Amino acid sequence: MEKPSTLLVHFDKGSAAMAGEIKADLEGSDVAAKVDAMKRAVMLLLNGETLPTLFITVVRYVLPSEDHTIQKLLLLYLEIIDKRDAAGRGLPEMILICQNLRNNLHHPNEYIRGVTLRFLCRLSEPEVLEPLVPSILENLDHRHHFIRRHALSAISSIYRLPHGDQLVPDAPELVERALASEQDASARRNAFLMLCTCAQERAVAYLLSNADRVAEWPDLLQMAAVDLIRKVCRSPNRADKGRYIKIIIALLSSPSTAVVYECAGALVSLSSAPTAVRAAANTYCELLSSQSDNNVKLIVLDRLNELRTSHRDVMVDVVMDVLRALASPNLDVKRKVLDLVLDLLTARNVEEVVLYLKKEVVKTQAGELEKSGEYRQMLVQAIHACAVEYPEVAGSVVHLLMDFLGDTNVAAAVDVVLFVREIIETNPKLRVSMIQRLIDTFYQIRASRVCSCALWILGEYSLSLSEVENAISTIKQCLGDVPFYTVSEEGEATDSAKPAQPVVNSVTVSSRRPVVLADGTYATQSAATEAISTPSVAPGSLSSTLNLRSLILSGDFFLAAVISCTLTKLVLRLEEVQPSMVEVNKACTGALLVMTSILQLGQSSYLPHPIDNDSYDRIVLCVRLLCNTGDDVSKVWLQSCRQSFAKMLAEKQFRETEEMKAKAQISHAQPDDLIDFYHLKSRRGMSQLELEDEVQDDLKAATGGFTKDADDANRLNRILQLTGFSDPVYAEAYVTVHHYDIVLDVTIINRTKETLQNLCLELATMGDLKLVDRPQNYTLAPESSKQIRANIKVSSTETGVIFGNIVYETSNVMERSVVVLNDIHIDIMDYISPATCADVTFRNMWAEFEWENKVAVNTVIQNEKEFLDHIIKSTNMKCLTPPSALDGECGFLAANLYAKSVFGEDALVNISIEKQFDGKLSGYIRIRSKTQGIALSLGDKITLKQKGGS
Repeated sequence: MEKPSTLLVHFDKGSAAMAGEIKADLEGSDVAAKVDAMKRAVMLLLNGETLPTLFITVVRYVLPSEDHTIQKLLLLYLEIIDKRDAAGRGLPEMILICQNLRNNLHHPNEYIRGVTLRFLCRLSEPEVLEPLVPSILENLDHRHHFIRRHALSAISSIYRLPHGDQLVPDAPELVERALASEQDASARRNAFLMLCTCAQERAVAYLLSNADRVAEWPDLLQMAAVDLIRKVCRSPNRADKGRYIKIIIALLSSPSTAVVYECAGALVSLSSAPTAVRAAANTYCELLSSQSDNNVKLIVLDRLNELRTSHRDVMVDVVMDVLRALASPNLDVKRKVLDLVLDLLTARNVEEVVLYLKKEVVKTQAGELEKSGEYRQMLVQAIHACAVEYPEVAGSVVHLLMDFLGDTNVAAAVDVVLFVREIIETNPKLRVSMIQRLIDTFYQIRASRVCSCALWILGEYSLSLSEVENAISTIKQCLGDVPFYTVSEEGEATDSAKPAQPVVNSVTVSSRRPVVLADGTYATQSAATEAISTPSVAPGSLSSTLNLRSLILSGDFFLAAVISCTLTKLVLRLEEVQPSMVEVNKACTGALLVMTSILQLGQSSYLPHPIDNDSYDRIVLCVRLLCNTGDDVSKVWLQSCRQSFAKMLAEKQFRETEEMKAKAQISHAQPDDLIDFYHLKSRRGMSQLELEDEVQDDLKAATGGFTKDADDANRLNRILQLTGFSDPVYAEAYVTVHHYDIVLDVTIINRTKETLQNLCLELATMGDLKLVDRPQNYTLAPESSKQIRANIKVSSTETGVIFGNIVYETSNVMERSVVVLNDIHIDIMDYISPATCADVTFRNMWAEFEWENKVAVNTVIQNEKEFLDHIIKSTNMKCLTPPSALDGECGFLAANLYAKSVFGEDALVNISIEKQFDGKLSGYIRIRSKTQGIALSLGDKITLKQKGGS
């Protein structure tokens, strides 16, 4: 088991002696010692030390240095130190720094000028920046682009300060003039971003005046242009939206893939016209086929899936382009592609899709691909889904897939045989050919589960005389000669199934043990079977045909019971279709001989484990049925089983249909919403794309497409009170959880008559939560409020806690006041969502996952179904057990629940409960997951909620 390890890093805190050492090194003339001393000073400052006596030494001995490393460390030092006193006024010592910064801004070395300008972007003290503004403006005309680039950034940072427009009042005009003459890509980007932030009208005018040349811009500037278009089009005035869309479409031909990706996303957000959506979809498909990075492919597939939810009609046309991404060797990419394509199936494209999937299946058979077994299983499942939704294509694929019934990948073989079982029921026209193909390929099957399902198919759907006789003959051939073991008094073990001549690549495995006969003599009991794992065995050899015999001799008596039931059904069917009773009696005798031989083997001492009671009772029932048949019994065996299976398929189809209806987004328009009639509008000067967009907007308005999904009442439920009503500062938070981000919108109200200074919201987290940035200090007037936003990153589904306090100062009290906040518990329900998976997948994950949390049932609810519904509602999970399996009142209930987290983690829950004599429920709820956090968090949630609380 891996255990976490902790590394303790020792760091000496600052002391007077250490400060003296740093001061002595700075006063020396050794450059290396000065560099080391500056690094130590910066580390101490970053760890909370103040070093107040060091500033004058730095000014005297470090400022005059010409070394680039020392100058860079000096700027880092100046960025860290406090530049204001306790009253909030600028320190007078900073005047000494201004002259040095001014000299650096006129330094002949371009590097010194550039790093100084970059340092000024981080300053927010007007007293320091004001005397430096003329020098900064002079650098706008410098010959080197490195300096011009950082000069533009410095002007942008200064102008964005609270009173920056007073420091540089004509900054937008200067930057616009510099942008018109600038040639460097980074400098142009910085200038354009400054206009976008501080003078949006000028940026828009520059963009529209250069609309014909946008495609020739460098990619950095194109990205900034796309961001500006997004920002502008969010405003209510969308009169020029058509011009912006034309610019976006022009940028789709950019050589930069990043620009193309952003343009496709912007185009979808700006317009819902089919032309625009089709252009975005084609762009995404080109990126999907041209990019080799799997992460990029997964992101692009997510964007295509978003397009599918809102523009499915357009996405149907690009389904074949999406399928080309199956060429990627990554299984996650293949899985996402198949899921997306299955959601885009229509009667027009299903044949093309199935044909493409058949070609991919053939590639896996040739062994050209990595992990071909897993990929083949995914393809089989996809073809199965296609055939279920569109039965007319089943005939073109089912015979190809039946070649994989003997696949070494057992999961893929199981999917194939389940597909065959469903298709043979839903497509009666294919029954005859499928039965014949199953009989021909039955000897290839090696897995017990596949054999069981194939035998059930033969027993239920072999209807004609030839089919019944061929099925019985095939089963007997795969069983070999009976009995399965022999006892000889001479002590030699013999087996009638053993070949006279050894077969190439066939290994005979035999086991002997002495037994005492009824007359008291000794004999040897043995059983023999040929190994069937060698892949080079010829199809006609004995070792490749005795698959059922080998499985039975390995102790699989459940399969033996299935063989007995299949033979019983075939004999009963033979009575209906065979006029000759001699043949019927012959078949019945052969079936009874097989069953009694199985019982004899199961009760012998040859196998390490005897036959289990369930299989024994099942085989004995078959023997009694063949010895004494009746019409009522025959009807149950020959008709009821298939009727139950058909009912199960119908219920499954109904459940899937209901789930699709539940997923469908239902929008309702208000009766008094404004609707603009397209045919009554003036179309003068509008392009075809704008006309299409107007039509789509009208349709959305009429169908409620513009209505917000979030309900205001639900939003009010997300508000958490952080302080009491009697506290001098009242605070409440609105928590928004969106995938990997948690946003806290905190409202702080000053309930006193005094001004609160240096008010700070201090937050800390516990668990897998990380505070992105620390909120700054504020000044709050009497009885006023302030909105503070805090961003928190989430890295797992483990339940986290956010705690903190509000610290502030008043003019009357010298000490800082603290108001402790209530803890905010981030619920696991915000991370997980209901999901579905196949029963086989659920069982595989249940066996694979190592973390289990077992919760005992302790509830006041007395109805099993009501308790299950309560757990489903409390845990936000999906019940995989069909409703028909939960019907009835038997006092027992077992159900499987499944959910998936936003981080891709699977959560499995099994509920097993029983109703006691006193009416109370007892049992256990078991949770399994791959990670510990989700198992523990979900267990805590169930423990809290299972008693019936809200």
